[in-house]
Amino acid sequence: MDPGLDVLRSWVRPRLRYAGQGLLLALLAATAHVTLFVLSVVALVCTVLGVGLYAVPAVTAAVRRLADLNRRLAGAWTGVEVPAPYRPLPAGAGVWRRYGWVVTDPATWRDLLWLLLAMPVNLVLGVLPSALLLYGVEGVVGVPLLLWRLGAWYGYGVIWPIDGAFDALLTVPQGALIALLGLLVGDHVRWLQACVVRALLGPTRGAALRQRVQQLTESRAETVDAQAAELRRIERDLHDGAQARLVALRMSIGLAEQLMTRDPEAAQKLLAEARETSARALGELRDLVRGIHPPVLAERGLDGAVRALAVALPIPVEVDVDLPGRPPAPVESAAYFAVAESVANLTKHSRARHAWVRLRHDRGRLTMVVADDGVGGADPSAGTGLRGIERRLAAFDGTVSVTSPPGGGTTVTMELPCELSSPRTSPSSGTG
Repeated sequence: MDPGLDVLRSWVRPRLRYAGQGLLLALLAATAHVTLFVLSVVALVCTVLGVGLYAVPAVTAAVRRLADLNRRLAGAWTGVEVPAPYRPLPAGAGVWRRYGWVVTDPATWRDLLWLLLAMPVNLVLGVLPSALLLYGVEGVVGVPLLLWRLGAWYGYGVIWPIDGAFDALLTVPQGALIALLGLLVGDHVRWLQACVVRALLGPTRGAALRQRVQQLTESRAETVDAQAAELRRIERDLHDGAQARLVALRMSIGLAEQLMTRDPEAAQKLLAEARETSARALGELRDLVRGIHPPVLAERGLDGAVRALAVALPIPVEVDVDLPGRPPAPVESAAYFAVAESVANLTKHSRARHAWVRLRHDRGRLTMVVADDGVGGADPSAGTGLRGIERRLAAFDGTVSVTSPPGGGTTVTMELPCELSSPRTSPSSGTG
């Protein structure tokens, strides 16, 4: 096949898709926008009759679903991310509170404004690329085909003068230029439509600040709870482990002192038991310290600590790390324990035969991906360790996303905003 033809097809196909996406938005504007705007106005008017107390929240929910669809399409098609600005529904809200929650939310009225303004905008912008393309194709194909049919039926010069035929054939280059213009403007038109969505459906500055304050409040509360739980765990481990062994050690030494003159052999046995008890207590203290901040993390950094973690697992784990430096110590510790919890979960629940750990840093974000080929079906809301990972990373404004279709393995993607320091020159990829 001709390489030039392949290049042409690879250039034309996405632009035809852009035109089709614009037509879809135009179709939504001509149908769903008009319908929901009329229903919204009618529901608000019916408030005086009492029906609106039920109708307004119902119609608003439909409007918000349409708005969410447009936000998702804007992000998927153009990369313009538009977060939802809606206030959370109060817990246990009745009819009146639900109605008040809807009508007092500024985003509700901005959605109505979007319904009204997006109708002509999406109709004009959505139809424009396809109209130019079809008009250009008609000039390239339609007019010459018509001339050929007329010439075949009647002969040139009888129905259509020869000069007129040559003038009509000028529509071929004109049509080609118009069709090319239709292909070129599709991407720009789609971006303009996404900008309209962002301007009308995105959060205002005040709403964005409120959302940020709410997120920080929630993450702070989760961090405090997680720290309190961690302190209780350390206290319990010390009380039940090392402290109990140290108490037993003290008693053994005291008994040995009493038996030293009367029964040296028994005292010697007690001292041997005390030595073993002290060794076990020391081991438990070391394990406890590793649980707080592993020495390997301080000595070898996140790369070496993750590799050491992978070596100790019962299944093969491929480790691929590409970090040009080290994160700050608190972030590094959080990242390590997040990866450790993720691989612990997969060894317990996934029944996987192979796993992968990948760490990257790009554009100020540390990305950690832990994946396996197990049974899938992981659910962060089911009270597993994934919820603990979310709480740990939330303290650093981090995020966790889980993809785990049944039978399709599990992929846990964790991100932490941070900057790296101390560039390294050692290799950073391989198999653990």
